[in-house]
Amino acid sequence: MTQASATHTPIISLAPAQLEDAQELAALRVEAMRESLERVGRFDPTRAAQRFLSSFSPAHTRHIIVAQHRVGFVVIKPMADHLLLDHLYVRPAEQGKKIGSAVLSLVFAEAQTQGLPIRVGALRGSPSNRFYMRHGFKLIEQSEFDNYYSRG
Repeated sequence: MTQASATHTPIISLAPAQLEDAQELAALRVEAMRESLERVGRFDPTRAAQRFLSSFSPAHTRHIIVAQHRVGFVVIKPMADHLLLDHLYVRPAEQGKKIGSAVLSLVFAEAQTQGLPIRVGALRGSPSNRFYMRHGFKLIEQSEFDNYYSRG
């Protein structure tokens, strides 16, 4: 197996999540968010895991697979007038390899097929804000802790 380089978009696939994946995905979320939450003084691993578990929906969750390894997950929930990109997490060791960009390409294709815009929220102060803006999302709202974006 070869490792994806930072200059080439990796070949990814998405695989359905199951109910029994909940704890593993919650742990991955904590791992991926740790640095951003620590930066804003809000890191609480138990709370971060519980927030995910309280709304976990296997039907809307897919594992991100690169070279036969689970490297993250994405949650896309259909809403009345848009798709909600509820979660997109890539393990820190796999970040910077264009995996998130490749996943967004798939999400954009789904949204285009359905004729719906995509909305996403990002923790204020997180590098994910720049990531989403680089991919065409526009800031539409801010709260005390989060920024909300729309695309399409």
